[in-house]
Amino acid sequence: MADVLSQSEIDALLKSMKESSSDASAASGPSNQTSQASDSGFDSDEEYSKYDFYSPRKFTKERLKLLRSIFENYARILTSQVNGIYRTMTDITVIELRESRYYEYVNSFHENDCMTIIEVSVKKKGKFTVPMMSYVTPGLILTLANRMLGGGAEVISVEEDYRYSDIEMSLYKRIMESFIHTLADGFTNYIDVDFQPSRVEENPSMVQEVGQDETVVLVVMNVDVTGIASEKIRFCIPGTLLEQIFRTIDSRKMLARGFKYSNNSDTIMHHLENTRFPLTAQLGTVRLPIEDLCNLKEGDIIDLNKTKDSLLTLYVGKQSWFKCSMGTHKRNVAVRIEERIDRESDDEDEKTPSIELTEPIDN
Repeated sequence: MADVLSQSEIDALLKSMKESSSDASAASGPSNQTSQASDSGFDSDEEYSKYDFYSPRKFTKERLKLLRSIFENYARILTSQVNGIYRTMTDITVIELRESRYYEYVNSFHENDCMTIIEVSVKKKGKFTVPMMSYVTPGLILTLANRMLGGGAEVISVEEDYRYSDIEMSLYKRIMESFIHTLADGFTNYIDVDFQPSRVEENPSMVQEVGQDETVVLVVMNVDVTGIASEKIRFCIPGTLLEQIFRTIDSRKMLARGFKYSNNSDTIMHHLENTRFPLTAQLGTVRLPIEDLCNLKEGDIIDLNKTKDSLLTLYVGKQSWFKCSMGTHKRNVAVRIEERIDRESDDEDEKTPSIELTEPIDN
């Protein structure tokens, strides 16, 4: 009968087996990995980006594509505005649009950078509780401020950690106001949204409106100034704000689709049936000289050059529609429709008929 192993001997045996298996896998590992890579068709030297399961993507590609089209439209409008107002040649394009964490956006700022807080509101729904953030590199601000003050066409280049003076800060606010108000034009094809600058934060790391781990969408726009300098405009849109905007856009699309495909002819006719139109029965018209017009008084008789049994013209609004005769109905003056005017053959009747008197009226 075999000897019974003690616990220490069992542990030593397991340890020796583990060491032998690890040495064998290390020796055959490179060849196995090479054969697996060649069999699967992948290049072992190619780099792959790791998917962060801790922060999964919050928005689909279709959502981000829609947002990119909005900001590309905004870039075209802003380019025309900057070139016209500041009399300089710029080309603004969207170079990056991606999801990120808010702390990554904040950590990219320098100590002296200024971030503008933007309030977002939708008509008939009020203001959103979460703001939007924007940052413009100092070189672009100083170049446009120089043009505002009558400077030349030179491009001002400064360090990214440049600190604005008090006068430059007031000019910075005016420039950012024009940039932010134009932002609504980019959304005009999808939603009626209003953007208003709230304040300028000189210490972006202290902003508490958005959680550090919240998902945000970063939009980076490149500003090519006269082909000499390249500046940047960055927008940070919190995920909660973007969800509310997309929800509003979807509701607008559903309403538009409903009105487009549903048959509303009965509703339209119901509203038209209750619409009131003025009806005017015209006895006749006459032109008088100013002298006779000034001498008119009670008891004067004006000859309309029409027989008493001639038909009257009934106008609907300003257009003649019927010929009618005059009479009474329940002791009230009334007209009876005799015939309908042919609109095609009687176009001249649309104009008000007139008879000019050649002789003064006898009093």
